[in-house]
Amino acid sequence: MSARAIWKGHLSIGDLGCSVALYSAINAQERMAFHIINRSTGHRVRREYVDSDTGRSVDKDNLVKGYDTADGQTVILEPEEIRDAVPESDKRLELSTFLTCDDIDTLYLERPYFLAPADRQSAEAYDLIRETMEAKGVAALARTVLFRRVRNVLVRPLGRGLIATTLNYDYEVRDSAESFSGISKIRIDKEMLDLARHIIGTKMGEFDPSQYEDRYEAALTELVKAKIAGRKPKKLPKRKPENVTSLLDALRKSAGAADERPAAKRKATPASAAKQKKAS
Repeated sequence: MSARAIWKGHLSIGDLGCSVALYSAINAQERMAFHIINRSTGHRVRREYVDSDTGRSVDKDNLVKGYDTADGQTVILEPEEIRDAVPESDKRLELSTFLTCDDIDTLYLERPYFLAPADRQSAEAYDLIRETMEAKGVAALARTVLFRRVRNVLVRPLGRGLIATTLNYDYEVRDSAESFSGISKIRIDKEMLDLARHIIGTKMGEFDPSQYEDRYEAALTELVKAKIAGRKPKKLPKRKPENVTSLLDALRKSAGAADERPAAKRKATPASAAKQKKAS
């Protein structure tokens, strides 16, 4: 089954442009979904809006959005008022600013989408834009109306296509000082720092998302299968508590475990190297 475009528009750099289609890069439908059930009857239950004062059910036609002001008043916003206030989409995705990929602050990345040519006539211009960006190692910033809201978008090459990632606005990203201001500067012992560096060095690798399992989803799937089959679900192994008396002991133990590999791949820990030098 081919993917269905959720938005179509025009990608451009100056006078160079092409028709493009946006596709969701995330498939949340693959996740296990549950219904809310009445335990007594086994029937599904449905959500119902109830007036907080009268306790009576409210029809969908009587539901409107409201905003509470600081002085306790509620401003009612009718659907047509919201519709008229939202900017109309001109369906243009104009690449206005280019930056190197190293300059991208991932804290602002929100949600990725696949951006592909919308028709055969657009393929040549699309590929020219993509190949030029790939050759220069750059991404581009653009702004457009998506889903009834003006959004900033980061466009970058990926394989034979482009990825468009919506960006969080600056006011949406919290100041890190709110969480980090209480962290004090601590002087780290050199042996501890060397051991920590060694442990990280032995665990260096490449990002491969296929190697990461959604354990929560897997556990729920196993639970459902077990219930259907009338058996007990398999229990996940529990981690044994580590009997570590200090941070330095933990580092030494971790460094030793990291070196329990074939001799050809094993690197001496800073502590073991020091012992060998002293023995010689």
